[in-house]
Amino acid sequence: MELAETAFVIDRRDNVATALSALTPGKVRLTGEPTQPEATVIQEIPDGHKLALRDIAAGEDIIKYGVVIGRATQNIPAGSWVHLHCMCSLVDERSSHLDVETGVPQDTVYE
Repeated sequence: MELAETAFVIDRRDNVATALSALTPGKVRLTGEPTQPEATVIQEIPDGHKLALRDIAAGEDIIKYGVVIGRATQNIPAGSWVHLHCMCSLVDERSSHLDVETGVPQDTVYE
């Protein structure tokens, strides 16, 4: 059976995959450089966002592109949405000031 939903693994060392469309709970096909052919999503994940490929412990590195892009701020179960609500970016120091849903800066005052 062909799985309709797909996530992309950029590098075999990654512990996250990128949702190629909005994902719903259930099985998804992994493409790119996966170490497994599929993963199980346990919560809705927006298009373009990250999916945990395995359990990631609080304080553990988030790896995408084969490099560390952030650090888990809480335990992240396999199949979960990985974003600013559960990780801090090591790429962009302002990321902790962005709205989790919209990406709008929360540290800017508009007059």
